[in-house]
Amino acid sequence: MQFPQILTSLAILALTGVFSCPAAAQIKAEDAVISEMQQAFRKNDKTRLSALLPQARGHVLEPWAAYWELSARLDRASNAEIQDFVSRYAGSYQEDRLRTEWLQMLGKRRDWASFAAEYPRYRMRDDKEVRCYALAAEVANGMPDTATEFKRLWYAQKEADDGCSYAAQLLHSGRKIDGLDLWRKARVAMENSRPRAAQLAVEIEAKEVASQVVLIQADPIQFLDKRLMALTTKRKELSVLALIRIAATNPDLAAEQLHKRWGLFLSKEERNWAWGAIGKQAAFKLQDNAAEYFAKVTRDADLNDDLLGWKVRAALRQSDWKTVGQAIDAMQDSAAEPVWVYWRARATLASNPSEAQRQAALQSLRAIASVRGFYELLALEETGQNIALPAKPTPLTLPEKAAASANPGLQRALYAIGMGLRQEGNREWNYTTNLHSPGGMGERELLAAADLACQRQVWDRCINTSERTTNAIDMEQRFPTPLRDTVLRKAKAVGLEPAFVYGLIRQESRFITDARSGVGAAGLMQVMPATARWTAKKIGLTTFAVEQLNEQDVNVAIGTGYLKLVLDDFGGSMPMAAAAYNAGPGRPRNWRNGPVLEAAIWAENIPFQETRDYVKKVLANTTNYAAVLTGQPQSLKARLGSVGPKAANAVESYPDLP
Repeated sequence: MQFPQILTSLAILALTGVFSCPAAAQIKAEDAVISEMQQAFRKNDKTRLSALLPQARGHVLEPWAAYWELSARLDRASNAEIQDFVSRYAGSYQEDRLRTEWLQMLGKRRDWASFAAEYPRYRMRDDKEVRCYALAAEVANGMPDTATEFKRLWYAQKEADDGCSYAAQLLHSGRKIDGLDLWRKARVAMENSRPRAAQLAVEIEAKEVASQVVLIQADPIQFLDKRLMALTTKRKELSVLALIRIAATNPDLAAEQLHKRWGLFLSKEERNWAWGAIGKQAAFKLQDNAAEYFAKVTRDADLNDDLLGWKVRAALRQSDWKTVGQAIDAMQDSAAEPVWVYWRARATLASNPSEAQRQAALQSLRAIASVRGFYELLALEETGQNIALPAKPTPLTLPEKAAASANPGLQRALYAIGMGLRQEGNREWNYTTNLHSPGGMGERELLAAADLACQRQVWDRCINTSERTTNAIDMEQRFPTPLRDTVLRKAKAVGLEPAFVYGLIRQESRFITDARSGVGAAGLMQVMPATARWTAKKIGLTTFAVEQLNEQDVNVAIGTGYLKLVLDDFGGSMPMAAAAYNAGPGRPRNWRNGPVLEAAIWAENIPFQETRDYVKKVLANTTNYAAVLTGQPQSLKARLGSVGPKAANAVESYPDLP
């Protein structure tokens, strides 16, 4: 059976409800070939891939098989072979994925003619290195200024790559970016413990001193002790890198070095950035003096948005609303994000505003107010609105559902997920529903795709796809309740609000029952084996074995049991319980020390980005799930409450809580 024919057949099966993932038993042998090819691709076994490819012809996942085979030998493939592939699988994820790799190769070869010819056909546009190559090609061809976009892209990159490094060299040699731009890249890299990226940036500006970045990374204090004499501009910048490196482990020592020794030698911009970096690290450690360090910055415009964000967080802990507003106003690219829109409006409302200022602040809150996220929900309440279910969209029609079922990309994605190729299936699904795919998807099409995933019980694709609609919001899609009887029964048994359990599961696993994290957490509620054994003893599951964690009933019983123990240990505080579930109980016990804070401020100051986002998402999920389960208006603020130090006479319920 040829590729288009099998898709047509499977589409018919999907529409009649016969098709599931994987499909009928008679193609199991072909499935085995696909699985073997995936393993061969991961092992880079080119010979095996080429030998197996003929057996994969006609399979619904043939585009994957052909992609693996050609991608593995792309460096020696002929132009004719590449053109044949992109023609044969035109419009598919695999075509555009291969084009991404081809463009990377053309960029590395500096084959700008071929790159320029192929780049307009590149639909995904999500690879930062390819975009850097495109910017480099524009510079080489005398195109208009691209420095602003490039710097935003380059500063955000976690690891150095050839494309952005090459573009930086071109832009610098063409005087489109200057030495300060390069040193700022080095500072950001050093702050994030990426010495190689810092060194590459310094090499462009000052190759003769770039090797000293390694010395700074290894022993910044010793480096500073040897650099007080004969300071040049380049050596001063290296000293800023050393201060940043010291601040990462000891912000107070870095502050002492800057105040007593280096402040006299650095420029105003260098000094401001150094104080900002020290303030950020002090804020990471929730030190009371973080705001004092930030106060030494004489010009907020000398800081980037990340440092300004931490200046805001430190000011929030001090209830310094004036500084909150000023720091957000100084942001270049981030001020429109809901988090900063919310806190900017709060700063205005807390500062005895005029009626015009008050109305402007309320209007900015109304502009973001919705059920879409943590700060959007808080904005609803701040403007006096209820958190309630939005009107349900008009029901999907049969033709809309049929179009989703017949979509080849969605079919392949569901088939791959059903075969256990979840990573490949997710990538294909995301591409197909993304606006960069041929034709794109409007809101009704996204709802139909989400509905298809829900019907197939592929809950993570259902949720992620439904979340992308802006106006037509189907809360039952976004907040589904699989295993409802189990979750409600287990939650009731331990005295937990079912919405809290659902909110946590949605964030932990997206209801993927066989989910397993990189550190070994398993199942719906992502429970670690050691935690599961401890919890089983506490709740009386005497026959528990770790192998049972992927059993739905057992996983929910252990997960809800542990969540209840954590919640009790933190005096019923949902934000602290969520933080403990994600980061372990020891950290939030330390994070609660200091002033009594409204929990939104406490959560925003959590040092770990993963946990900070996790707490906000779990609490937003919980509030929305409560609305779905009860049909009644809800309050996020009531669930947040306040967070402060444990009372002096309070006793921890479970000091051995893992």
